[in-house]
Amino acid sequence: MSLVWGRYLTKKLLLQHLVANDGKEALAALARESFDLVLMDVQMPEIGGFEATAAIRQRERETGGYVPIIALTAHAMRGDFERCLAVGMDAYVAKPIRPQELFEAIERVLTGVHSLAQA
Repeated sequence: MSLVWGRYLTKKLLLQHLVANDGKEALAALARESFDLVLMDVQMPEIGGFEATAAIRQRERETGGYVPIIALTAHAMRGDFERCLAVGMDAYVAKPIRPQELFEAIERVLTGVHSLAQA
């Protein structure tokens, strides 16, 4: 997801947001503060989205807590859906992102209806 598009969406939804430039920054931000939701780009430099999500879920097992994670991916290749589920992501949105699809995924994970679990 581009930085501009992400900022537009969060302003449209009246959300506060923090942008991490890579998976390493995302993990550091999550260690410093809590978030209601993570939009995780699957392909990031340093640490990719799958690896970052696995690290987040491991930290949660050790310390408690839970943050919903929505995967964002440009590839939507066969097996990506299953891989997202396996590492603990709660929803999956393929790029190009369609706003309505993203809004629905956000609503599902924030209300406890996990789209990957239902698939």
